[in-house]
Amino acid sequence: MDSIAWMAWTWPTAIFFVLLACTLGVMIWLGIAYPEAERVGVLRIPTTRGDRLFISLVLAAVIHLVWIGVVGTDPIATLPIGEGIDITSLWLATLISLLSAVVIFRTV
Repeated sequence: MDSIAWMAWTWPTAIFFVLLACTLGVMIWLGIAYPEAERVGVLRIPTTRGDRLFISLVLAAVIHLVWIGVVGTDPIATLPIGEGIDITSLWLATLISLLSAVVIFRTV
């Protein structure tokens, strides 16, 4: 474990990578179970599910970076679990990212 000690392996990091792997697994399953042809949306370019997922992930990264730069990561609440778990304002950026992903999958 010392060889990867330089990485910030925290529970949120682990959850992120597990959810990313699950998302890719679902996309593979959807591609096999329901093959899809490219479609043209509001961007006027042909896109597939994978293209829309990529656009959503890049936009989520941009939203979070801008959020950290403009708003910061100050706690907005503390859950009374153990010594207290801080809920940061980044959860609002995550909610905005999820809503933007829904819009992208529907319109692009």
